[in-house]
Amino acid sequence: MAPTPGPARTDLAFPFRIDSRGRTAGAAYDDHVRDLIEQLLFTSPGERVMHPDFGCGLLDLVFAPNSPELAATLQLSVQAALQRWLGDVIEVVALDVESEDNVVRVELAYVVRRTGSRRQDVFEGGVAA
Repeated sequence: MAPTPGPARTDLAFPFRIDSRGRTAGAAYDDHVRDLIEQLLFTSPGERVMHPDFGCGLLDLVFAPNSPELAATLQLSVQAALQRWLGDVIEVVALDVESEDNVVRVELAYVVRRTGSRRQDVFEGGVAA
């Protein structure tokens, strides 16, 4: 007799929450990877006690004057952080970072290495006025 397969493995959902069954909410692996990217983009270096260099400081530049130099700085900062912290999880296919007023928008096309799925997500963050 063949063993009964267990429930599909899921990772923790972000932000942390309780689901309708009263348990910790889960997320499929590809959604979990998207959550990891979001955490990396919007965490400022120094914000995490045990990993003070985690993050890319994207929101620190929201109020900097728009210029080609700022766009290049944002692009390099995000690319470097993705490669350093998630290079073994994703392969970046395309990256576009824009800063308008008090909002930063990151358009990212990537491949999830474990599943081979190609995703295109938009991450938006800003500072309330």
